Amino acid sequence: MATGLCIHNDHLFKVLVLGETGVGKTCIIRRYVQQLFTEHYRTTIGMDFALKIIDWDNGTLVRLQLWDIAGQERFGNMTRVYYKEAVGAFVVFDVTRVSTFEAITKWKSDLDSKVYLPSGGPIPAVLLANKCDQRKENSMPSSSQLDNFCKENGFVSWYETSAKDNVNIDDAARCLVENILQNFKNFHVEEDDDSTVQLENEPLTAESKSLCC
Repeated sequence: MATGLCIHNDHLFKVLVLGETGVGKTCIIRRYVQQLFTEHYRTTIGMDFALKIIDWDNGTLVRLQLWDIAGQERFGNMTRVYYKEAVGAFVVFDVTRVSTFEAITKWKSDLDSKVYLPSGGPIPAVLLANKCDQRKENSMPSSSQLDNFCKENGFVSWYETSAKDNVNIDDAARCLVENILQNFKNFHVEEDDDSTVQLENEPLTAESKSLCC
């Protein structure tokens, strides 16, 4: 006779991966989801997505649906469709290309204007300084500058990453998921203590500021 029942909270979260063309968004996703890396990727056209399943703890299963938003879609009308119901985001720049860092504020502003939490606040976003394996001296802002940049622009944190060498990608994802789960706990309407335990929870759905594209 069984002495207990293992019950999982099963969450499905939509996460956006944003940034200019060629910063390594697809490589980051492939490394995180499949633990693979290749330098030969075709440029993403429009949007693509992948699924990462995480045994978060003994009682929680997290399914991350990672949406790879093409750089050429930047600030376009279709991003309203792509952003809808996202609850978190990575915004990526290439440490060897200053222009990709300069575009970050526009990506973040566009994100914040199109999707937000039930409270009206921005969804959590983590900044990824990618291709750190190729970094040259003084090729990117200092740690203190990035700390200030994240504070000023509403990023929850930042990480130097390398899809090629598998640097900090798992840590960055854990940070983002922790923030998403905290928001889920804050906004999720808890069941009564005597109600039946649910085997699957609805995902925390962010609201879009516009339903039209």
